[in-house]
Amino acid sequence: MTYADLVENLSAVGVTESEANIRNKISRGTFTAAFFLQCLLAIGCNHVVLNKVD
Repeated sequence: MTYADLVENLSAVGVTESEANIRNKISRGTFTAAFFLQCLLAIGCNHVVLNKVD
């Protein structure tokens, strides 16, 4: 998925972001958990497995 695809998919779920803004957020790693969850929704992820690390 390209950044342009992500912008389009995020828009479909009500999130307005520019391609440059998304590219910067992801490359810097400075985004909220809410944005991360919105991205998961936008790319069609409907199941996340978290494993405890000992």
